[in-house]
Amino acid sequence: MKEQYNLMLQYNLQFFAKDGPGGEKTEEPTSKKLEDARKEGQVAKSKEIANAFSILALFLVLKIYIGSMGTRFIECFSAVYNQIPSAIKMYDGFLPVASLQVIIRSMMVQLIIIIAPILLIAVVVAFVCDVVQVKWKPTTKPLQPKFNKLNPIKGFGRIFSANSLVELIKSIAKLAVIGYMVYSYLKGRVGQIYLLYDITLNQAIGLIGEIVIDLGIRIAAVYMVIAALDFAYQKWKFKEDMKMTKQEVKDEYKNQEGDPQVKGKQKQRMREASMRRMMQQLPEADVVITNPTHYAVAIKYDPDKYDAPYVLAKGEDYLAQRIKDVARENNIEIVENKPLARMLYANVDIGGLVPPELYQAVAEVLAFVYHAKGKA
Repeated sequence: MKEQYNLMLQYNLQFFAKDGPGGEKTEEPTSKKLEDARKEGQVAKSKEIANAFSILALFLVLKIYIGSMGTRFIECFSAVYNQIPSAIKMYDGFLPVASLQVIIRSMMVQLIIIIAPILLIAVVVAFVCDVVQVKWKPTTKPLQPKFNKLNPIKGFGRIFSANSLVELIKSIAKLAVIGYMVYSYLKGRVGQIYLLYDITLNQAIGLIGEIVIDLGIRIAAVYMVIAALDFAYQKWKFKEDMKMTKQEVKDEYKNQEGDPQVKGKQKQRMREASMRRMMQQLPEADVVITNPTHYAVAIKYDPDKYDAPYVLAKGEDYLAQRIKDVARENNIEIVENKPLARMLYANVDIGGLVPPELYQAVAEVLAFVYHAKGKA
C-alpha cells in the first residue's frame, strides 16, 4: 500500500501583483507625497515650454533690435581697427602682445554689452516659463550629489529605459517636423537666395538676416505646439508616476496619524483605566437607578462638593449587571426607574451633574433612599 504525503507551501500573493509588493499603483497620490516630491525637485514640468518661448523671444527681439545691433557692431569693429594703427605707430612699427590684449579685451566687453539684452531677455523668459509651470518654491535637493547615480548598472538601466525611448521618439519627431518646416520655407524663397550673387554685401547681409529671423519665428511657433503637447504628456506622466499602491496609502496614514491598531489599543487601555476608576468610586454612590436589565446609573449627592447630584458610574448590559453586583456588595440601594435610567444614561457623562430638568425625578429617588436608610 502506497503512503500518501501532503505537502503545504506558503506563498505571498503580493509577488504576483503587477507592481510587486504592495500591489498595483491605482490610488491617487496624497498631498504629503506630492509635497515630498516637490521638495525633491520632482514636478510636472516641460523643458520644451521654456525653450519654445525663449526662441520666440530671441528672434522677435532680433527682428526689432537687429538694425541697431548691426550699427553698434560696425562701430565697435571700426573703433578697434582704428586703435591698431595708433598703437603700432606709438611703438615704432611694433605692436606688443599686452597692447593687443587690451584692445581685444575692450572689444569683447563692447560685444557683450551689445548682446547682453538678448541674453537677459532669454533668461527672464525661461525663468518666467518655469515659475508659471511649477510656481515659486525653490529647492536645492536636485543640486545635491547622488552617489547612486554613479552605479553603472543603474546607469545602463536609465539609458535603455522606457522613458529614454520616449525621449528619443520625441527628439526624432521634433527634428522631423522642424526639418520639414525649414525645407518648405527655404524652398519658397530659393529665388531670393540665388540673388545673393548679384547684390552688394550689405544687401546680402540684410536678406540673410531677414530669412534667418523669419525662419526662427516660424520654428518657434512650431516648437510651441510641440511644447504644449509635451507639457500635457509630462503632466500625465507625473500623475502616473506619483500614484500609490493601497499599501503605500495605508503606511503613509500610519506614519501621519499613527497605527490604527496601536491607537485602538491605547483607547482600550484608557477605557479599562476609566472603568477601574469608576468601579473603585462606585461604593461611594447613594443609589443605583436601573432599567432594570439594560442600564444602570449610580448617583451621588454631596452638597459640599457640588450643588446638584452627579453620576459616579453608568453601564449597559454586562457592565450594568456588574454595577448592580457591586452595589449589592456595598449595601447601596437599587431603584428601578426605566425612563429615568435611560435619560441619565443617554444625557449625562460619568462625573457629570444631573441636568435641571431631571432634578425633580432624581430628588424623589434620593428622598426615598434617604428615608429608607433613616437619613435626613
